Amino acid sequence: MKPETQGPVTLAVVNARIWTGDARRPWAEGVAIRGERLAAVGSSAEVRKLAGSARVIDAQGRMVVPGFIDSHVHFVDGGFRLSSVQLRDARTPAEFARRIRDFAATVPKGTWIVGGDWDHESWGGTLPTKAWVDSVTPDHPVWVNRLDGHMSLANSAALAAAGVSRATPEVAGGTIVRDASGEPTGVLKDNAMGLVDRVVPAAPAALEDRALDTAMTYVASHGVTSVVNVGSWNDLAIFTRAQAAGRLRTRIYAAVPLSSWEQLRDTVAARGRGDAWLALGGLKGFVDGSLGSHTAAMQAPFADAPRDSGFFVTPAESLYAWTSGADKAGLHVMVHAIGDRAIATQLDIYERVAKENGPRDRRFRIEHAQHIAPADIPRFAQLGVIASMQPYHAIDDGRWAEKVIGAERAKGTYAFRSLLDAKATLAFGSDWFVAPPTPLEGIYAAVTRRTLDDRNAAGWVPEQKITVEEALRAYTAGSAYAEFAEGEKGVLQVGKLADFVLIDRDLTKVAPETIRQASVVMTIVGGKVVFERTGGGAPTP
Repeated sequence: MKPETQGPVTLAVVNARIWTGDARRPWAEGVAIRGERLAAVGSSAEVRKLAGSARVIDAQGRMVVPGFIDSHVHFVDGGFRLSSVQLRDARTPAEFARRIRDFAATVPKGTWIVGGDWDHESWGGTLPTKAWVDSVTPDHPVWVNRLDGHMSLANSAALAAAGVSRATPEVAGGTIVRDASGEPTGVLKDNAMGLVDRVVPAAPAALEDRALDTAMTYVASHGVTSVVNVGSWNDLAIFTRAQAAGRLRTRIYAAVPLSSWEQLRDTVAARGRGDAWLALGGLKGFVDGSLGSHTAAMQAPFADAPRDSGFFVTPAESLYAWTSGADKAGLHVMVHAIGDRAIATQLDIYERVAKENGPRDRRFRIEHAQHIAPADIPRFAQLGVIASMQPYHAIDDGRWAEKVIGAERAKGTYAFRSLLDAKATLAFGSDWFVAPPTPLEGIYAAVTRRTLDDRNAAGWVPEQKITVEEALRAYTAGSAYAEFAEGEKGVLQVGKLADFVLIDRDLTKVAPETIRQASVVMTIVGGKVVFERTGGGAPTP
């Protein structure tokens, strides 16, 4: 134990089962905090001696881990989704329509109904149409998205507002789904979604700020202390307002669109890369769409659509030009690639750019990396590319993915074990709003791979399971490394930020299938308690 010597201890935790993430001392009993940083990591007796008059939390033998770092979220959108119509668990078309009808009754006429997060696989795979909701939303434009964010349903009012009709031409990198007569059904995929997105009214600043506050409160209750927001310049403005007002309780690494790399270059030159609360420098791009929307770019056709193999939403030439320019500017590139063809293409681009621009610590990332061709798995480590993955997707998509890509290709799906065995770096996250920002469920998913329908008791593609400690590392040290922040967080060491989580059980000792029943008792960010569960089980933000 190396206690910091300046100033009094402000908070201490003792009698804990502490997984530090530090290979030199993987387990401890107590931590002491001075201000925002860890002053000591050691035995309970050592920490008590330092505590003085500080609050001492008796963990009662429960587990403490470094604060979870969600390496891929849409943070403001997630906050908005908490107060929008809830369609994720709608099980029938009738229930889908009824929930939209009931929500419409709670908001003024003319209000756009957005969000939703529906999953057509929940009712057998039939895509919704505007006819399902037109009759129950005569006074409201409806624009509700599939849970992956790669297709949305518009009702007739929304299509009319956007000027989308049978005469509207197709959009490169997207699809307007049409019926047999050529009439739009209301579903738009990927780039075609922009036709409606551009006419949806912007939320007032006060609602944006409330959405951020809601998001921070929610993730704190699940032990998340930092996030990588893959979003927009408007998101960055919201975060900047919150930081100026002293309202940030979640640390944010804010990525903006890859196509705007020159603007980010100039912004970083003007204001720097930020600090431990709000950091800049990341850029997010897209190669393809999603498997559930049949817009993932695959090397071979989909098993259930033999004339379709998905598509690129961004041309490879643009991805190369943007990646190269951003890399030359010293910026951090992270690109969404889901299908095996998309992943191979982006790995090729990364390899080319690294050779052309010369050696540096660039930490290129592939976001999702869901369906990797076997030959490309070792390339992640060889090229130093981080696999930024979301384990909850494995137990969600695993309910239906083999129908879409077949059993053989599924072997490379969410290939956590293979990537780790190949010495690649994993950074775990949620993709919230697409999936819940609940790391304990993510750990459960990575360790058990039991699908949400409980039809895979031994795990879906069980050879890709990893251990609890490997999953913890991906949610902590791996994610810190993936945002150039390993010097500040991700492990519990003296001098690092005092971000950690108290959990009600030792995840390394319980039966793996019970991990999802674990709960967060307390979340500390920068030495301050930002969430504490009361004795009755209700959360106290």
